[in-house]
Amino acid sequence: MKIAILGTRGIPNYYGGFEQFAEFFSVYLAEKGHDVYCYNSHNHKYQEKTFHGVNLIHKHDPEYKFGTFGQFIYDFNCIMDSRKRNFDIILQLGYTSNSVWFFLMPKKSINIINMDGLEWKRSKYSKPVQQFLKLAEWLAAKSGDYLVSDSLGIKKFLLEKYKKESTYIAYGAYPFNSPNEDILKEYQVEKENFNMIMARFEPENNLDMVLEGVALNSEDKTPILVVGNHNTKYGEYLKNKFKPHENIRFMGGIYNLQHLNNLRYYSKLYFHGHSVGGTNPSLLEAMASQALIAAHNNDFNKGVLKENAFYFSNPTEVKNLLNNSKKSNNLPFIKNNYEAIVNEFNWTKINGDYLQLFEQCMERYKAGKSK
Repeated sequence: MKIAILGTRGIPNYYGGFEQFAEFFSVYLAEKGHDVYCYNSHNHKYQEKTFHGVNLIHKHDPEYKFGTFGQFIYDFNCIMDSRKRNFDIILQLGYTSNSVWFFLMPKKSINIINMDGLEWKRSKYSKPVQQFLKLAEWLAAKSGDYLVSDSLGIKKFLLEKYKKESTYIAYGAYPFNSPNEDILKEYQVEKENFNMIMARFEPENNLDMVLEGVALNSEDKTPILVVGNHNTKYGEYLKNKFKPHENIRFMGGIYNLQHLNNLRYYSKLYFHGHSVGGTNPSLLEAMASQALIAAHNNDFNKGVLKENAFYFSNPTEVKNLLNNSKKSNNLPFIKNNYEAIVNEFNWTKINGDYLQLFEQCMERYKAGKSK
């Protein structure tokens, strides 16, 4: 098959979850003998024309100049280029800006869209932007030949809201099983004597709720590492609010995966506050790192963790978890989550599930043409 991947800033990954998936999946497809193309921003750090057998197409991306609006131009440039290349399948990752160009998609290519999370629910967006994102979601749901959901919650939503079936294929993570306690010295913490939360500094990730719970527990001085870029307006708000609490440590972004895996592995409790979107990569990485997880109580998190985590909905519940949860008493949670990564959320299975979907779509397409 001749396959294109649109909707990311490109590979190799220097940005986020979709880019990471695009890198793993495109290389997998190339190794299987398919003719694979991935669209990259013109100013991507990697400027070669191929990456491990994947063809790279660099198109002009003015996001650096125009901000979010530049994404629309980049997606337009990618879609217009795709019209010349006679792809069998085009996989679009997300829908926020490319959906407005649905009418320009090549008619002879099968259009498969990963529907991402419920982007319009994110409070960082203004009301007009949220309304646009609702429209973009509707356009993507209606125009895609096939839809992919990376969580059962999104699959259910698409069926109820748009009466559209989608194929559930989760996100992935690599199992972590090479702990190194020496790394903890760099962060001035001790084994199972610190807690952790990692997220983008956005209200729907409930950092505030978790840190409120820590603050309520004023007599307990156990450190909590808050990992993520805090040089934002919301980050400044949280740093000022919790300044009196010395055990709340704002670490900034940590991008060394080996360090992150070890911090998660040796933490006492790992808090996951995300409440919007599909399967979150950092949650799977926490499961893969054998962390004991306390997650915000919502369908997205429960769809992944099931009964193998603690859940919280307010600061008081966070405080109670901090006081009453011990890692050694909850080893089945950790074991079950790790096995879920090995058996269900591993990249080999996920890549295979996507390829199987592509093959089924091609068979239906050929059957339709032969009639």
